[in-house]
Amino acid sequence: MRIGFVAAAVAPLLLALTAAAQVSLSPATAPAPPLIGTDGAATEAPFAVVLGIAQDGGYPQAGTKESAAWNDPSLRRLVTSLAVVDPQSGERWLVDCTPDFPAQLYRLDRLAPASGTPGLAGILLTHAHVGHYAGLIHLGREAMGAQRVPVYAMPRMEAFLRGNGPWDLLVRLGNVELRALAAGTPVRLGARLTATPLLVPHRDEYSETVAFRIAGPKRTVLWLPDIDKWEKWGAQGTKLETVLASVDVAYLDGTFFADGEVPGRSMAEIPHPFVRETIARLARLSASERAKVRFVHLNRTNPLVRGEAAAMGEVKAAGMAVAAEGERQPL
Repeated sequence: MRIGFVAAAVAPLLLALTAAAQVSLSPATAPAPPLIGTDGAATEAPFAVVLGIAQDGGYPQAGTKESAAWNDPSLRRLVTSLAVVDPQSGERWLVDCTPDFPAQLYRLDRLAPASGTPGLAGILLTHAHVGHYAGLIHLGREAMGAQRVPVYAMPRMEAFLRGNGPWDLLVRLGNVELRALAAGTPVRLGARLTATPLLVPHRDEYSETVAFRIAGPKRTVLWLPDIDKWEKWGAQGTKLETVLASVDVAYLDGTFFADGEVPGRSMAEIPHPFVRETIARLARLSASERAKVRFVHLNRTNPLVRGEAAAMGEVKAAGMAVAAEGERQPL
């Protein structure tokens, strides 16, 4: 009964998400921005590139009746996702497979072409909230009919995909090949890259939630788009400051800018560290440590997703930044 209910409930939502990705965010109306490199030069080093910075619903979100972004594609923001590329081997990986997967795969094809479709050496999933795995549906026979795309998942996430439709059909038809992750255990991605899942506290209705520490030959990036509160992570034995010290760049949960941001709803129901909380927590760190922080996963209510000057100014004054779609970090 539970499996049937989940399948019935998810299918209409996926149809809506697919339509949104194909119509509102098609490559024809949302051209990929130029890459932003740290040195502005092409390189054969592996790199990570940001493919989206918005919360699960994207920006503008379904149900938003008034937004300049509906008529101006340059103001739209895709759902938070990261690509990892090794130009030497030609391999590409996605971290999270969002409802905007069609547009994001097209952007990836433009900046790092690969043979085959989808041309991915793997997809790493952080958790089972809709913005982080719903794009997998495009790998199925109704769309591209992919063959054995490696999908890396934690134990509960893997069980969720195997045990619930329509995801189980991807497994049974061989569109995806599930590969197990274990918290704290690095997974080899090609010859020059590793990804290590780090458990983080979150609303884990269907799966556990992880961040990823992605390491290349020279640099390491942290991808942490979702967490409840930094204090809860600390109570589990992991301090944000310690993890920050172990990486060169940290993409952190910036879902909400401040308390009271969502009218008519208790934000305790949707706990995330407010951007202002993160700024205050890290204020005593050195400038070089604070400069590692780049906020992602911005909700439609967050002034940062619209680039509002006052909010952007607070982040800049703190020595931090907001991630930009298309920015690249060498690894």
